[in-house]
Amino acid sequence: MLNFRRLIIGRPLRTEEGGHERLPKWKALSIFSSDALSSVGYGPEQIIVTLAIPGMIAYGYFGYATMAVMALLAIVTLSYVQVARANPGGGGSYSIALQNLGETPALIAAASLVADYVLTVAVSVSSGTEALVSAFPSLIGMEVTIDLVVLFLILTIVNLRGVRESSNIFVWPTYFFILGILCMIGTGIYNALTSAGPIIPAESLAKQEVNWIIIVLALRAFSNGCSSMTGIEAISNGIPMFKEPSVNNSIKTTYSMAALLGTMIAGISFLFMHYHLLPVENVTMLSQLAEKIFGRGWAYYYIQLTTMLILYLAANTAYNGLPPLLSIMARDSYVPRYLGEKGERLGYSNGILFLSLVSAALIIIFNGDVEHLISLYAIGVFLSFTIAQSSLVVKWKKEKEQGWIYRTALNSFGAFVTGIVVIVIAITKFAHGAWIVMFFIPAMIYIFKEVHKHYITTADQLRITSEEFIGLLEVSNPKNLIVVPIAGITKIVAETIRYSKSIGGDVRLLYIYTDEEERRKFEEKWERLNLNIPIDVMYSPYRSIVRPILGYVSELEMHRTIYDYITIVIPEFEPAKWWHRLLHNQTGWILRTLLILRENIIVSTLPYHFKE
Repeated sequence: MLNFRRLIIGRPLRTEEGGHERLPKWKALSIFSSDALSSVGYGPEQIIVTLAIPGMIAYGYFGYATMAVMALLAIVTLSYVQVARANPGGGGSYSIALQNLGETPALIAAASLVADYVLTVAVSVSSGTEALVSAFPSLIGMEVTIDLVVLFLILTIVNLRGVRESSNIFVWPTYFFILGILCMIGTGIYNALTSAGPIIPAESLAKQEVNWIIIVLALRAFSNGCSSMTGIEAISNGIPMFKEPSVNNSIKTTYSMAALLGTMIAGISFLFMHYHLLPVENVTMLSQLAEKIFGRGWAYYYIQLTTMLILYLAANTAYNGLPPLLSIMARDSYVPRYLGEKGERLGYSNGILFLSLVSAALIIIFNGDVEHLISLYAIGVFLSFTIAQSSLVVKWKKEKEQGWIYRTALNSFGAFVTGIVVIVIAITKFAHGAWIVMFFIPAMIYIFKEVHKHYITTADQLRITSEEFIGLLEVSNPKNLIVVPIAGITKIVAETIRYSKSIGGDVRLLYIYTDEEERRKFEEKWERLNLNIPIDVMYSPYRSIVRPILGYVSELEMHRTIYDYITIVIPEFEPAKWWHRLLHNQTGWILRTLLILRENIIVSTLPYHFKE
């Protein structure tokens, strides 16, 4: 089993090897930007899906919605560069909000990011499978199975192997995708400019006059298009994973990502309008576009294959964003401490497994349907955007360093715009699933606070002064009563009694019988041993072993006067093979589980290992 684990996960890494796990810019661009860059595979399409409603002439608003998304991309990019400068320790909007706005806004940002990262994995994996099914229709009906295989057998395992391993494996598909999309855009624009027809046909510009229905449709289309901006915050969350100078490298990577994303969104949107593409069931619009430009040749399959890979790998952004965030929150005692522990490969293994399991649940619940999952998307990330920008406004005003007026104005404008986007998304997507996220975020905040409260209470109960510590150690001659439940006279009972006498204290045996003949035989054997060890014999009329032992322990607790401790030593044998456990009663395990809950009771298990 250990060899198999080493084969899958790799050899353990020493703590000192952590420096080699940091990423150069060209690798970080692939690891942290795959989510944002991959969104061109579904973001522009989701705008058209909303506008291309039968009987409605709203397609002409596609260009306006795309330009609004592009403008928002520029604002968010400039704003998140400020987050990187202000918060070099990572943690993004959560950390910056905790420093400047307090606990509740920070937890809102954290809950929003948890929702966003989980949805990033679910949407990206499901979209990748859609691209695969578009190229190979014979796979229709197997989408959820493919999603889960990719999620657990590829993404989870590769990320458990560590940051360096995942960057080495995932870096090239991202660049192959960028190259393919840019070549497709270049070829498509060249064809559009040299063809005899209009660059943008009249049907792509046709639109109904503005009314309330059109406004609602346009706003919903814009909110769907905003899904193209998820993942931008990942770089600011993962600054410590960059090579030094980490802040400068993260800023340069942010600008590179935004430039590539903006170019691809603009180019693909223009070509959608040039060819007047419409949604087709089981065929993505990017697949339609590639077929229009290249036909069903090798270039088409190259686009589909790299799109599938980048959409799958986009989920990897979440694997590099959420586990480090959870580790920071674990340090602050808002999530279980084990989520902050690094595994053998210097990655946050527990956070990786948590992300995979929750994402898998979403994929199963929504049957891998991108359109349904996308309705939950974006509100979380834009809420965290808004909190991050508001936090920076407070920071700049408080510190008033050189250039603070410019920074305050920039982040104030960013907070205002992203705040409006949150409201738009919440209203236009409420009935389509946004209510789930709006319920999830307060629920997560409640959980975070309860976890924090528990850790604070635990620390208070464990805290002790030097005088108290010394006083407890100086208590003379503490008395210990050791109770050994036995079922007969066997080797394991002899070993248990021997151990109990070695730890010091008064040893008392407890024998439970259910049959008189059984009791008579036991007492005859016991008398012949002549051990001079006190033994209590109890009858169990209901043939239960556990209940009489629990009652016996309760009696000892009630009448305890001379003993400081009561220790229960449970004899338990360990079979040579794992399946042998299925052949034996689990009384020892049940007793240990129930007795450990008792106050002032110490429970110990003495394992006896069989050879065969």
